[in-house]
Amino acid sequence: MLTGIMFALSAGLMWGLIFIGPLLIPDYPAALQSTGRYLAFGLIALPLAWSDRARLTQLTRQDWLEALKLSTIGNLLYYLCLASAIKRTGAPITTMIIGTLPVVIAISANLLYGRHDGRLSWRRLTPALGLIAVGLILVNIAEITNSSAPLSLWNYLSGMALALLAVVCWTWYPLRNARWLRQHPDKNPGTWATAQGVATLPLALVGYLLVGGYLALAEPRFALPFGPRPGVFITLMVIIGLFGSWLGTLCWNEASQRLPTILVGPLLVFETLSGLTYTFLLRQSWPPLLTLCGIICLISGVIYTMLIKPKPMVSTVSPPPMTDHEHG
Repeated sequence: MLTGIMFALSAGLMWGLIFIGPLLIPDYPAALQSTGRYLAFGLIALPLAWSDRARLTQLTRQDWLEALKLSTIGNLLYYLCLASAIKRTGAPITTMIIGTLPVVIAISANLLYGRHDGRLSWRRLTPALGLIAVGLILVNIAEITNSSAPLSLWNYLSGMALALLAVVCWTWYPLRNARWLRQHPDKNPGTWATAQGVATLPLALVGYLLVGGYLALAEPRFALPFGPRPGVFITLMVIIGLFGSWLGTLCWNEASQRLPTILVGPLLVFETLSGLTYTFLLRQSWPPLLTLCGIICLISGVIYTMLIKPKPMVSTVSPPPMTDHEHG
C-alpha cells in the first residue's frame, strides 16, 4: 500500500508539469502542443522498446489494441482538450474542472469495480470526497478571484466543454488502465508504459503532420515545423514527454498494480497539488490563505480515503439447503 501511494505521488509530481506547459508557450496552438508532446513520448519509447523487446513480444494483438485505445483517449485526446481549455479559459478555471477527477474517479470506481476490488462504504467515503471537493472549490475560488483576465462568452463555454471532455477521457483512462494491469499481474508496468508510447508514436506523427499542414494554410506566418521558439518548444516537449508521459505513466502503472482500483482516483489529487505548486513557482508568489486552506482539505481527504479499507462484496446467493446427513 505505502509503495503504491509513493508511486502515485511520483506520478502526480510529474503530471503536474502538463498544467504549466501551455502557460510557457501560449503562442503555440494546443493541437501542436498535444501532438508534439506525444511525438516526443513515442520517440523516447523507441530505444526503450528495443531494450525491452523480449517482454514486448509477449504482448498479444489484443494487448496492443488496448494500448492503442489507452494512448488515443488518455494521451492525445486528453491533452488536446486540456491544453485547448487552458488557452481558452485560463489555468484556474481549467484546474477547477480537472481537479474534480479524484472525486469523479472514486465514485466511478466504487460503482463499476467494487464487485472486483472491494467496495468502500459510501457512509465512510462521503466525508473524504466532501473534503476533496471543498478543497478543490476553495483553491479555485481563490484562483478565479485573483484572476483579472477578461473572458469572452464563447471562449468560456467552449473551454468549459473541452475541460469536461478532458475529465471524461481521464476518468476512463486510469480505471481502464488499472483494470488491465490488475488482470495481468505478470506484465511489467514499465513494459506497459513503453507499449503505450510505441502505440502513440504513429498517431502523434500523423497528427503533427496534419496540424503542420493546417497551420501552413491557415496561419502562413507561423514558423514551421517547430514554431517561433523552436529551442523552447523542443526542450519543453522532450521534458514533458519524458517525465509527464513515459516516467509518469510508469509510476502510475506501478501504483495501479499495487492498489485497489477504488483507491486510484483520490490519489490523482497529487497531480492537482503539483500543478498548483508549479504554477505558484512560475508566478514567484506564495499561495493566498484560501488556497492553503483548500490544499489542507485536499490532503486531509486523501489521507482519510487511504485509511478506509475496501470491503469485499457479500454474495447475495443463498447457500443450498443442508441435507439430513449434513444435519447429522
